[in-house]
Amino acid sequence: MLPTIADVLALDTVRRGSPRVVAGADRLDTKVRWVHVGEIADIAHLLRGGELVLTTGVALPEDPEKLADYIGELSSVGASGLIVELGRRFVRELPRAVVKSAEELGFPVIVLTRETPFVQITESVHERIIDIQLEELRASEQLHEVFTELSVEGASPAEVLAQVARLSGRPVLLENLAHQVLAAESAGRDAGALLAGWETRSRTVAPAERTAYDPASGWLVTTVGARGQDWGRLILLCDAAPSPRDMVLAERAATTLALGRLLERHQESLERQAHGTIITGILTHAYADPDEAAARARAVGVPLTGRKLISVVIRPTEHIDQALDGQAQLGELAEATAAACRDARLPALVGALDQERVGVLLPLPPRTQAEPALTSLAERLRVLWGPGSAFVLAAGSVVESIRDVRRSFLEAEQVADVAVRQPDGRPFYRLPDLRLRGLLHLLRDDARLQTFAERELGPLLAHDAQRGGDLTRILRVYLDSGRNKAVAAQKAHLSRPAFYDRLRRLERILDTDLDDVESCLSLHVALLALESFRRESR
Repeated sequence: MLPTIADVLALDTVRRGSPRVVAGADRLDTKVRWVHVGEIADIAHLLRGGELVLTTGVALPEDPEKLADYIGELSSVGASGLIVELGRRFVRELPRAVVKSAEELGFPVIVLTRETPFVQITESVHERIIDIQLEELRASEQLHEVFTELSVEGASPAEVLAQVARLSGRPVLLENLAHQVLAAESAGRDAGALLAGWETRSRTVAPAERTAYDPASGWLVTTVGARGQDWGRLILLCDAAPSPRDMVLAERAATTLALGRLLERHQESLERQAHGTIITGILTHAYADPDEAAARARAVGVPLTGRKLISVVIRPTEHIDQALDGQAQLGELAEATAAACRDARLPALVGALDQERVGVLLPLPPRTQAEPALTSLAERLRVLWGPGSAFVLAAGSVVESIRDVRRSFLEAEQVADVAVRQPDGRPFYRLPDLRLRGLLHLLRDDARLQTFAERELGPLLAHDAQRGGDLTRILRVYLDSGRNKAVAAQKAHLSRPAFYDRLRRLERILDTDLDDVESCLSLHVALLALESFRRESR
């Protein structure tokens, strides 16, 4: 951080000149980028901004208007201030025109009442500036080493935030695009107070740049994401404006978090990794030709051609805590599933899909029924994974082609994500009528759904957050009532005129027509998505 004029005035070399501020005393916090000695009157065009100009005034004009112009030109090019040594041109004080012009422009002007070698001032100030730059360089190198090590070690978000808090001494939080806190480090503060009303507070802070400081909240906010896909924000709570080092710290931490998300890998056996890679390749269309996927599967002993293909997703009914060696736990489930398939004589691709789910692609002979095969797999897995280890096994539709496997897996994932919340002990689950709520539950962590909900409801949620209003509840009541205004007014315990007035306010805030069916449908979906986000955070 560059020194200020106040810092310069505190230097011994300057204090020996008995400095006295004659104008711009309220601007002594102005940064000094460099010190420039100049005696000519038309020096302004030689400056680039941020310079503190030193002069004896011997070449300055006599005309008061030209003296005022001299001050105006220095101010207009962004000079930090002017220091004038008295004794050579101006004996006891500066001309009134200089002081008046500087005061009007808020331009700091200082006089030295004793003769002082300018070279000593420039050396001491420039030494201070270079020392600060070297300190910032060392700090930047330290941050580079710390976060490079975290990236190499595959540090969790909690570990990354702990380092940020340690290096800054400030609380730091990571949130998703729905303003739900994913991880937090309180830096010794009361975590309850820190997180109280977080979503409401966070919605009011929306900097335009990817990394920016919001003075009203005292938050330094930087966007987290990679490859054009943003998925969260890192927020550093500051008591004052952040230093350049704080800005670098926040950005390096955000980069580490984004990189960690890209590089997450489960600690599995080579076989599970190979199977998982093939499954992922099919789901992401990484293979240009389905025959390539079939060839890769055949190479690991799983024939896919000429078979009925059924996708299976297995989820533990208890949440896997990644902080408690969750990767190893999921790896054990994947290995047990592979063993169950072998015991049931069902060649299959088995691999982890993410941090909570194991995926299975079962190729069944044409005459084999899916239900008995799934029942056998579930029973054997229940024995092999160990007593007390509960899970749900969900299956997608039976398909005939590798091209349709992705659709089958999506169905199985939907079933698993809904069934795991209320399992009823069945050996396996098939696709029930999940309807819209089930789909939104599946997509609750998708940044695109979060972005959609924010786009549809953002102005309304911000309005309620700023004013403590309940218009979001009014909108929900109206839509849940099938847009029947009379019924909605009754449910909201409001008179019809009062309820109609709130609907008009909603239309103004959302810039939409609440009589339009498609607009209401979009808003209703966004509200259901918001409910899914909030339920998950609780």
